[in-house]
Amino acid sequence: MLLICPHCKKQYNIDEKKIPPNVKMGRCKFCGQQFPLRAEQDAREAMVEPTQPVRRIGICISKGGVGKTTTSVNLAAGLACSGFKVLLVDTDTQGQDSFVLGVKPKGGLTELITEELAPDEAVVKARERLWLLAGGKSLAGLKRLIDRKDFGGELTLAEALKPIENQYDYVIVDTSPGWDPLTVNVLFYIKDILTPVSLEIMTLQGLVEFLKSLSAIQKHRKEVALKYILPTFYDQRVKKCNGILEKIEQLYGHLLCKPIRSNVRLSEAPASGQTIYEFAPGSPGAEDYRELVRKVANNDKLLR
Repeated sequence: MLLICPHCKKQYNIDEKKIPPNVKMGRCKFCGQQFPLRAEQDAREAMVEPTQPVRRIGICISKGGVGKTTTSVNLAAGLACSGFKVLLVDTDTQGQDSFVLGVKPKGGLTELITEELAPDEAVVKARERLWLLAGGKSLAGLKRLIDRKDFGGELTLAEALKPIENQYDYVIVDTSPGWDPLTVNVLFYIKDILTPVSLEIMTLQGLVEFLKSLSAIQKHRKEVALKYILPTFYDQRVKKCNGILEKIEQLYGHLLCKPIRSNVRLSEAPASGQTIYEFAPGSPGAEDYRELVRKVANNDKLLR
């Protein structure tokens, strides 16, 4: 059964049969507070929340080199560390999510869609509570397959993920730079968009172009929307960075997340096949991504 700490709202999936009959109270490992495990039926029901629909978040922008993969992996890993079940979907032909996480899957998204592999073979467990549906070069053929469809090609990804998505609390989708049939598929599947924006003029131009393209999708799918703008490669010592950040805040202040500071540890971590929390948990990069996790999960108590 699912228990919710009434103090900090931390969730615990517990086998009710393993709770000794004489144990009436439990202690939350997260906030340290006690709460009742066994009570009258109405009190128990109050502690059990209804199943929440999976949150589908795309990490999207047309420009490359802004930290999409770094953000996708560390957001997904941070949510998993917070107790959520997370599926990370890589839709880039470079397949870098596998490299960053240090896993070598035998298949991935292409094989799931073409049914060459069953879902439990295509999806690999990368960490505790974190699963990966890998990308790679085979996605180039998948794009051609989508292009050849006479009808409903834009729903190919959604149709493949729908049967398995309810196993997870979050589905995080890492996208490729540019605008292609698979990017359109992502926007017909996700609901929330998180856009990393490196603090340089060309990236702002890329954001404007992406929003123009997104508006065309929203004519057919109104529920997909830009929800988070994440400044990356922020160096407060550089005047240009501060100026661009101020401009973004003026235009999109209600969507703005706390910036990810420039940090060499973020670029070093992938070489060891580790997330930033594993490679350098005390670094500014790790703390900034913890803050992003708290923002996305809407819980300031996570990962403290």
